[in-house]
Amino acid sequence: MTSQSPASSGAPAADTGRRAPRASVPDIATPPLDLRLDLHWRSDGVQHCDSLVLPRAQLAQAVLPEPLAQAVTDTPAGAVTTHRFAPGELLADWDPQGLVTVQPSTFDGRDLGGGPIQPRRGRFYPGSLLVTARDQPGGGAPLRVVDVDTHSLRIDFNHPLAGKPLEVCTGSISAPTTGPVVAGEDSPKDLRALLTANGPGMQGRWRDQPTDFFADEPFLRADDDDPGFYARPRLVDHLDSAAIAEIRALYGRLIPRRSRILDLMASWHSHLPAALAPAQVAGVGMNAEELARNPALTQRMLHDLNTEPRLPCADATFDAVVCTVSVEYLTNPFAVFRELGRVLRPGGIAVMTFSNRWFPTKAIRLWQELHAFERPGLVLEYFRATDCFRALNTWSLRGLPRPADDRYARRLTLSDPLHAVWARRSG
Repeated sequence: MTSQSPASSGAPAADTGRRAPRASVPDIATPPLDLRLDLHWRSDGVQHCDSLVLPRAQLAQAVLPEPLAQAVTDTPAGAVTTHRFAPGELLADWDPQGLVTVQPSTFDGRDLGGGPIQPRRGRFYPGSLLVTARDQPGGGAPLRVVDVDTHSLRIDFNHPLAGKPLEVCTGSISAPTTGPVVAGEDSPKDLRALLTANGPGMQGRWRDQPTDFFADEPFLRADDDDPGFYARPRLVDHLDSAAIAEIRALYGRLIPRRSRILDLMASWHSHLPAALAPAQVAGVGMNAEELARNPALTQRMLHDLNTEPRLPCADATFDAVVCTVSVEYLTNPFAVFRELGRVLRPGGIAVMTFSNRWFPTKAIRLWQELHAFERPGLVLEYFRATDCFRALNTWSLRGLPRPADDRYARRLTLSDPLHAVWARRSG
């Protein structure tokens, strides 16, 4: 039912079988290391990984499926155990009764701050917007609209991961990140809910049908004056140091050493690990002082992609493109992503990373309307529209503790959540 391997391994283990795993609370005699769980699944040719860090105080109260509970107590630090779950084992299987047809009048498209809401195919909405679901248990949970016409709406109430084979990799973090284990006041929480609630699964299309992201003028912004906004340098980091370290590590895992790298929408830090020793780092940005302060850059290009999407670079120049917490500002993303395909060498990689922090007046309207886990799905559509990328992946990370010396540590206990989408140039 389990396998153990070095922490760098992602090899699948043998299937656990179709019997629903028994749940238990781990018997922890000594304070364990914090646990990191990676939930792997596939959808429409895309490989997804949703990571959750479970602090030891919370782990001591978690109800775990039996193979995971055994892994918590038996796995040595630095090792990873892998568990496969057939559809219906870790989560309830997809239920056709959860697919219902309702009258459009039952969808309450009231203004939630961005204007009246129109239901769109493939999108998720708060369950409270469906009048008939408000009095049902879990009526506020997100629901997915899967078909829209003038006479009816089809709604899928199933979990977006229902019906999919799932794989969970567990591994302890090398050092505890929280204080001693303290008994909590809340009742134990089922790990299945902790791992899959509030978003995982929303990145994928519904039955491989493109999600209707692009109705309702999605690329409007409150402030279209980019030259004016970016005239003043902003020498600040937009994420906490723990999140930045994870982005740096991700780039280190995905990009080969000595690569030629394009930092798209660059600022004063490129967040590339020194071990990459890149042959070139070219930065495209909007502020000359920010680019000048960036020690990683070997080439600096002032360029406004929203005015002119074409990059000032030759064809097949780069081995990798990174874009850190900026993809939400693109008003013509399809043209820009076609340019990424042009300037990347065959097999080269483009990596978009983002979080829940941005300049509100500069992000496109659609980005601000989407659930956090729908945004990777949007970026996937940017890649797909070019027809020149393959090997699409998404990754998310939640639950890291916020560093104690962070300026928001008194108000926020968790590090900034992270999302990434990447793909390789075809050819």
